[in-house]
Amino acid sequence: MTLQQLYLVLLAGGLVMLASIVATRATSRVGLPSLLLFLGIGVLVGEDGLGLNFENYLLADHLGTVALAVILVEGGLTTRFADIRKVLAPAAMLATVGVAVTMLVTAAGAHLLLGLDWQLSLLLGAIVSSTDAAAVFSVLRVVPLPRRVAGLLEAESGFNDAPAVILVLLFSATPLELSPFHLVAELVYELGAGAVIGLGCGFLGSMALRHIALPASGLYPLATFGLGMVAFAAAGSAHASGFLAAYLSSVVLANTGLPHRSATRSFAEGLAWLAQIGLFVLLGLLVDPSDLGGDLLAAIVVGLVLLLVARPVAVVVALAGFRVPLREQVFLSWAGLRGAVPIVLATFPIVEGVPDSVRLLNIVFILVVVYTLIQGPSLKPLAHWLGLIPREATREIQVEAAPLDVLEAELLTMTVHPPSRLHGVTVLELRLPEPTVITLIIRDGNTFVPQPDTRLAVGDELLIVTTPKTRAAAERRLRAVSRRGKLAYWFGEYGEAE
Repeated sequence: MTLQQLYLVLLAGGLVMLASIVATRATSRVGLPSLLLFLGIGVLVGEDGLGLNFENYLLADHLGTVALAVILVEGGLTTRFADIRKVLAPAAMLATVGVAVTMLVTAAGAHLLLGLDWQLSLLLGAIVSSTDAAAVFSVLRVVPLPRRVAGLLEAESGFNDAPAVILVLLFSATPLELSPFHLVAELVYELGAGAVIGLGCGFLGSMALRHIALPASGLYPLATFGLGMVAFAAAGSAHASGFLAAYLSSVVLANTGLPHRSATRSFAEGLAWLAQIGLFVLLGLLVDPSDLGGDLLAAIVVGLVLLLVARPVAVVVALAGFRVPLREQVFLSWAGLRGAVPIVLATFPIVEGVPDSVRLLNIVFILVVVYTLIQGPSLKPLAHWLGLIPREATREIQVEAAPLDVLEAELLTMTVHPPSRLHGVTVLELRLPEPTVITLIIRDGNTFVPQPDTRLAVGDELLIVTTPKTRAAAERRLRAVSRRGKLAYWFGEYGEAE
């Protein structure tokens, strides 16, 4: 590839990414996961659109796996343990027993109604058995569900990719020779080892980051995200579930009081959006619309079995031991969105050389598109109809963390050292340029909000909020008072840097 060709590729990729970002606003307003938009862009650019021919299933397999790991790391870093703590047990049942029941019922329907052989039927059931984290997370941003229901959906989508991946890989073996004992043993090992590695990386990483002072604040998001990917790769190297390890390590890292958590969440969210855009466009390139017509009926039939039979039965069976109200079970049954995960998993049997497995990719692609169009916009009305969104929800305030640059503000920190003449000066006497304000003072391990008559003391740590326009003036004033006291201007001291 020449340098000029590289520029053209980067230009096309940048334009596609920017167009995708702008268009996500329209899809989010109607409750549609943005995956449909990105898939459509991939199809538009593909062979039947602008003519780009892409049929490298192995590359799509590898890139898709990495992208899913990035999305799960971001999901873990944005998960509050308080939201999922009480629903861990039912979520684990949905992610294991629910996946198994969904797979078996869907496979039986595909075998009986479509005449697929048992290997393809089991593969199809396993491929569509898990809900999609990216799709679920995007819906939860616009549907104000009760915390328990939202936490259950969130935790399930984070956990259930791992069992689905294991099942797809097992059923992709040719020839297919599996005993029930081997299947259960493989699942137990991969899930158990993945959980241990993920939790271990999370706890050890959080201890290290709390005790190691990095030279720049921008390194903390990189280190935190890197630990999640290390957990994914370490578990994969041990033939365990890398997806489960990535999600669990990230949940631990996000909930152990790490520094610069807001910056880490923003960084992870940006990477996850980039992974989603790249992944869905890539998957859209794999599919040729002209080849989908023959599998349209099959996809609709499998989707109906999945949506109306397999998912509801799985929810009822998995939650049988828990006191989950019927209306919540109905919503959980309908809210099992499928997205990138099934399409990525559909490439696994193609890479392994399973006969007629390309047909599975077409069926899964149509199923995801058609039923996302049906389920996505209907979730909010269904939640209202079931009474899961109280009328007071419209008056509920939304409290979120936002980077200071979004608010056009900057956070400064400063310590009053012994030689400084800031000692004894009141906050009012500092006369900081507006709108600069000292928001907190940390003194002898205690934190308090200062008043105008609060006097600074040696050892105080100050947290100062200012704006980019007044930051330089605020720093000069602090230096001036530190050098000559509160009457610094009388002595001709204006705090210019030396």
